[in-house]
Amino acid sequence: MMVWFETILVSLTLLSGLIWLIDRQVFAKRRAAIAAAGGDAREPVLVDYARSFFPILALVLGLRSFVAEPFRIPSSSMMPTLLIGDFILVNKFAYGLRLPITNRKFLDIGEPQRGDVVVFRPPMRPNEDWIKRVIGLPGDTIGYHDHKVSINGTVLPYHVDGIYTGVGQGAGETGDMLLTEALPGRPHQVLEREFSLAEGEWTVPAGHYFVMGDNRGNSEDSRFWGFLPEANLRGKAFMIWMNFDASAPRWVDFSRIGDRIP
Repeated sequence: MMVWFETILVSLTLLSGLIWLIDRQVFAKRRAAIAAAGGDAREPVLVDYARSFFPILALVLGLRSFVAEPFRIPSSSMMPTLLIGDFILVNKFAYGLRLPITNRKFLDIGEPQRGDVVVFRPPMRPNEDWIKRVIGLPGDTIGYHDHKVSINGTVLPYHVDGIYTGVGQGAGETGDMLLTEALPGRPHQVLEREFSLAEGEWTVPAGHYFVMGDNRGNSEDSRFWGFLPEANLRGKAFMIWMNFDASAPRWVDFSRIGDRIP
């Protein structure tokens, strides 16, 4: 989930493609002439590797940049929806196609909807990828008081589901209150602790979003660092494809594989 990996992938793709292209346009013709004269015209090992790996690298880069990209959940901020050790897939074209590394949008396709779980680069840490849920859209006034979210003055309904029991790396969340938050059109479960963090009200400016983690008592989100610029979006999380937590009784939770992200 770091920019450096994308930078390396782009660099290797461009380098291998450039080596293959130069060889095909210049040196391959020279080797053909040498071979025709009966000389030694073996293809250099570097060219052989470039020709073999370029199509694979280009395919991987294209899929990761414009179709779907895998990410691993490193923290508890999205519990109980996403657990530490979940591996997820992110739709890279849901909010428009963007160039690798720069994240500059070149084709506008759609916009985040309330309740979407999004991957983005936080303004204060632009070299990292974070994941949160969209709570506020441009123009909304979002409030958070006494463990409850309000949108434009209307407090969301909540249903108490019980006390949460965490496992593995998420065991520290055991004892939190498990609630269902009735976000319009996207009800989902959240975790709350006895004390509320960063209460207040915020009006979302144009071109920005208000995002929160589902683990309300343990999430560094818009309540602390402000609004998420649209330009920092990376994609929409939509599915769990693997779960691995060596601290859990079962290292792999097969029941989570293939789950859609609500």
